[in-house]
Amino acid sequence: MTTATTAPPLHTDLGTPARLDALLGDPDDEDNPYGFASFLAADERGDLHQAGERLLDAYGLGAEFVPRRLGGRLARADELGRLLRPLFRRDGALALGHGASNLVGSVNVWSDGSPQQQTWLADVLCRNGRIAAAYTDMSTGNDVGRTAFRAEIRRDALVLNGRKEIINNLARAEAVTVLARTSDAPGSRSHSMVLVDPATAPRDRLRFLPRFRTSGVRAMYLGGLEFRDCALPVTSLTGGPGEAMETILRAFQVTRAVLPSAAVGMVEQQLRTVMDFAVGRRLYRRTVADLPHARSVLAGAFLDVLVADAMSTTVCRALHLLPRQTSVYAAAVKFLVPLLFRDTVDALSVVLGARSFLREGPYGVFQKHARDLPVASLVHAGGTVCQATVIPQLPRLARNGWPAEEAAPAEVFRLAGPLPELDFDRLGITAGRTDPLLSTLPEAAALLREEPVLGALCEQLAGELERVADDCAALAPRDRTPLAGPVSFEIAERYALLLAAACCVGVWLGNPEQPSGFLREPEWLVGALSRLAGRLGLPPVPGAGSVEARVFAELAVRHEQGYGFDLVGRRVA
Repeated sequence: MTTATTAPPLHTDLGTPARLDALLGDPDDEDNPYGFASFLAADERGDLHQAGERLLDAYGLGAEFVPRRLGGRLARADELGRLLRPLFRRDGALALGHGASNLVGSVNVWSDGSPQQQTWLADVLCRNGRIAAAYTDMSTGNDVGRTAFRAEIRRDALVLNGRKEIINNLARAEAVTVLARTSDAPGSRSHSMVLVDPATAPRDRLRFLPRFRTSGVRAMYLGGLEFRDCALPVTSLTGGPGEAMETILRAFQVTRAVLPSAAVGMVEQQLRTVMDFAVGRRLYRRTVADLPHARSVLAGAFLDVLVADAMSTTVCRALHLLPRQTSVYAAAVKFLVPLLFRDTVDALSVVLGARSFLREGPYGVFQKHARDLPVASLVHAGGTVCQATVIPQLPRLARNGWPAEEAAPAEVFRLAGPLPELDFDRLGITAGRTDPLLSTLPEAAALLREEPVLGALCEQLAGELERVADDCAALAPRDRTPLAGPVSFEIAERYALLLAAACCVGVWLGNPEQPSGFLREPEWLVGALSRLAGRLGLPPVPGAGSVEARVFAELAVRHEQGYGFDLVGRRVA
């Protein structure tokens, strides 16, 4: 039994920045030790921002990744994503190196670790210790099933052999979670998870490798570690032998949902930087923001942020309310949101022009985030891996889940309200037979049939869903596996775009108390669905383009008054 957890009312006191945002202060203030100028200087040195680390330690950020039952503050995935956005807004290296890496490294222990392991790791994080997540090998990348790192049980010891490279915080970690091969047998039962305490491991059996330098997140400490017949207690196994893949499929649903939500803060700042330029730079007796192309790009970027927020927040809430379905949802959001953000930043760079390459001054943060974002998007699972998670599940969902027998609970789309506490044990390895989130599309098409533009868009997207179902049914057996050909990956992308559309519709219908008049109006939803339909190759719906002026007007007001560009729209520091 899990208890419902609440949070401060989401829509009250929106004129006050979130606590972490307020602690970090005005990022544009050159005298602020936590401002962009300071972060850019640390990035040029290739050093993690030390003052920022001390501030986060004083805040107790590590406790945010520890479940409440173990003495931490982690109860809600949606709140964790929002909490991390101010940090991603300022510095991707600090956000990953002092934040997200701890989440990625700990979720498998919260899912399947022994009580002793969970208690010990909770203490590490609550004392502001760091965790390294050593899941991938350099030679196989995100294909964790091919890892060559070995763990062998010899009598009463677990003996590790192999190298883990390009691992964040490895040389600074007080705990390391390691994925190892424990059997040569084919299949998914040949890998195990190991929790390593570097302080108690035999140091003559460990060798730290040189730091890896990167073009993005240059301040992160990416290192390597070689184990040579390193004997650990058998109790270092997390879960049973051969259970690592099941653990990963369950626990990584949390990180795949939370991290795209957190990265919204980074792209919000990209948009804010370009808005600063566009409203201040004059060309042809007008500001850049008055030029039709620039205005269209800026409005589109705003819509992309809202789409990403709607999708990631809904999936975060689904972890609590639809835990048996989130295997496919979390993989879809981890694939699609970075793809949206990549294209958004590319478009914004055209408006900013040559200034997008500057490494200092008021626009320096743009190029830093542009370099950091691809790395932040990968973390522990790239887009191809996430699509490969979705593909085998689509034929079953197409047969049984569109539309689902039961509608998605209204609470899953709400931006506020109580949720059951996050329970890793309830997360399913694969999605069930139904797909309640995506079923929102045909339901909305019926509900909004009389709306000339919005209804037509929903009808168009519902028709695309039927075509996706037909295409899933026609897939050859091999194309229903992670080894599928290009056609299956294209279908998985179409599925993710339709899921994003369903989340946007659900958020618009499910938050009538939203204080923002703009978000209660249909214009943003029309704009968001139009962009998603365009990505699907669907023809434009007559009248849909007319919403651009209203979308840009809202963006301009929020920019001028210093409010966020996400769905909540809280004032930023």
